[in-house]
Amino acid sequence: MMKKLWPHMRPYAGWIALGVACSALEAVFELLIPLVMSDIVDIGIANGDRDYILQKGALMVVMALVSLCFGIGGAVCSSVAGQGFGANLRRAEYDHIQEYAFSNIEKFSTASLVTRLTNDVNNMQMTLMFGMRLLVRSPVMLVSALVLSVRISYQLSNVFLVALPLLIVVVAVILTRVSPLFRTLQEKTDALNLVVQENLAGIRVVKSFVREEYEERKFAKRNRDLKGISERAFGTVVINMPIMMLIVYGTIIAVMWFGGKMVYAGTLETGKLITYFTYITQIMMSLMMVSMVFMMLTRSVACARRIVEVLDETPAITDGAAETDVDGDGREIPAAVRDGSIDFDHVSFKYDPSSPEWILNDVDLHIRSGQTVGILGGTGSAKTTLVSLIPRLYEATEGTVSVGGRPVKAYTMEHLRDAVSVVLQKNTLFSGTIRENLLWGDPGATEEELWAACRAACADEFLERMPDGLDTDLGQGGVNVSGGQKQRLCIARAILKRPKVLILDDSTSAVDTATDARIRSAFANELKDTTKLIIAQRVASVCEADLILVMDGGRIVAQGTHSELMENCEIYREVYQSQQEGVSIGG
Repeated sequence: MMKKLWPHMRPYAGWIALGVACSALEAVFELLIPLVMSDIVDIGIANGDRDYILQKGALMVVMALVSLCFGIGGAVCSSVAGQGFGANLRRAEYDHIQEYAFSNIEKFSTASLVTRLTNDVNNMQMTLMFGMRLLVRSPVMLVSALVLSVRISYQLSNVFLVALPLLIVVVAVILTRVSPLFRTLQEKTDALNLVVQENLAGIRVVKSFVREEYEERKFAKRNRDLKGISERAFGTVVINMPIMMLIVYGTIIAVMWFGGKMVYAGTLETGKLITYFTYITQIMMSLMMVSMVFMMLTRSVACARRIVEVLDETPAITDGAAETDVDGDGREIPAAVRDGSIDFDHVSFKYDPSSPEWILNDVDLHIRSGQTVGILGGTGSAKTTLVSLIPRLYEATEGTVSVGGRPVKAYTMEHLRDAVSVVLQKNTLFSGTIRENLLWGDPGATEEELWAACRAACADEFLERMPDGLDTDLGQGGVNVSGGQKQRLCIARAILKRPKVLILDDSTSAVDTATDARIRSAFANELKDTTKLIIAQRVASVCEADLILVMDGGRIVAQGTHSELMENCEIYREVYQSQQEGVSIGG
């Protein structure tokens, strides 16, 4: 794990070293103060030497101020290092997640990835911040105080032969029990976050089905599970404190008993005994701090494992096989998509390689550049899976998918996906203005180009009625627009890319048939050279297409024009007739 985490910590190695030095020097100066206090008692007070007392008192003040300065320096260094490490770790995780294929993201849950980016990283940076101070300060104080206390009285130090082994056993037992609990704690946090995320994302569905009470019960169960494991984990950690205090105060009582006898017998000076009490308190407090650091480290190890799992996940789709072209100056550049031709050469696909069932089975398909292709089929016929292979959202298990005459693996994902514009079933708009969302399609688009894309997607008709037009704020997820308006904005965003291939995955389902027809007409006029793949449930949406595919059970069972399929494909004919009858009845 350290090999994976160290690169994100390395930029702050200087701050860490400086913080460690400050913490060590802070501890050293704190340890020297009791020795000066001992001299004040045994020499200054015993001899009634006021000047000596004032001189040593001033020295104590100076040493305390120096210790304070080193303490502040250590705190600043640990904060800079901890926060910087956390920021680097979050960025590394987030950047790596951006490289994931859909299959990688599906391996984790979205809620789990959010927890790993936030909660787990926060625990790691807090461990570094406090660990820098406590893991240095505590051992330095422990060892130094032990040495100094032994120098004061070797006989009294025998008390530690009993106290130290007891403390070590207690810490070991607690760590053994709490380590697996922290791992479970993070998993329960994932589960709770998943419920919250699903509820907030689907709040309209929850309310429309009046399922608030069900959601509350589901949340309450996950919340109870998290509370229960938290109580077990932190309850075990808390036991550490009273047991430690019992051993500490027992040790102090023993020192008082034996030390008092030594003072009474004249073999130990009073100031030395007072100093010894100070050191024994520091030793025990150092041991307590070390034990708490170990508890913190135990939890951070669980978090670190989860973070490293994300960083170690190998993206299922990479640019490793990408080819290059040579430009006019003889330089190698990434291969570019020449046109929108698409070829499926005996392609089969399944999401899980170990699954016996194929989602797509032996698909052989050839689409010319600029064609409009309609895709029909029942639920589960793999229409979406088919088009998802074109921009390499998933990788074909068998066979080859080609775009522009080259296998999709021959392009970098950036160049391939710049040439393929996709409007998925689930339309997603981001918080911000309509303009900001449209500029995802082309960051350099002019005002005229933005409105032209909106007109092609029939979005202009409602945008012109909005007081702020393109600068209307959408809110999170586009809550300020209807489903049909959201679909049209997503289509406009895709059009702005001027892609070689445009894929519409049932993207006009929320608009009326007249608007759907106007959008298709705009495609024919504005995107003549673009290959258009339209997945639809309505035959009317694809009946004018150059080629219509009928899918069933992961296979293309028929393909042709509308008239050809009406003659040769019973499935297509039945769907068309049932929809026509529905229109007639509705009329």
